[in-house]
Amino acid sequence: MKNTKKLELPFLAGLDNNDQPVFESLELEVLSDRPDHARLIKSPVLARNLAAGDTIKIINPNTAEYELVARSGNLCIRLFGKDELNNLEQVLTSAIEKLGGSLDNKTNRALVYSVHISIGFRKIELLLDEACRDYPETVWYYGNVYDPEDGITPLEWWLDFDRLD
Repeated sequence: MKNTKKLELPFLAGLDNNDQPVFESLELEVLSDRPDHARLIKSPVLARNLAAGDTIKIINPNTAEYELVARSGNLCIRLFGKDELNNLEQVLTSAIEKLGGSLDNKTNRALVYSVHISIGFRKIELLLDEACRDYPETVWYYGNVYDPEDGITPLEWWLDFDRLD
């Protein structure tokens, strides 16, 4: 499948202190054979249940309504720190890249990586725990492993992919 154009669309990232919706702008590639379908270019910092490479159907971008059509197999991994993460980023990014993953987003206090599920949860989690050991004010989370409604129920989409640990 070839992509014909790129676009940025808003995705619901959560609610603010006044229960008003907060949106994150994400870049997508529109699929040439399905103009109402697009693929995420990078994993999001805040929007839940998505990762780089996932394909969505655009229902209504004005109201941020989309339907997840197909998962890419990538895990969205988010790290948030109380302090700047530049030193951690230098160490962790090379380790993630050795696994075939990528740094998708970076801010002073947030890092977002995409890593394919075929690497296995255990290997990824050991790497993240080890990297964060020297940064106690830093936490990491999966952005697309748990149900966005309750935050604890595993989505288990990875069961459709071949190799797991």
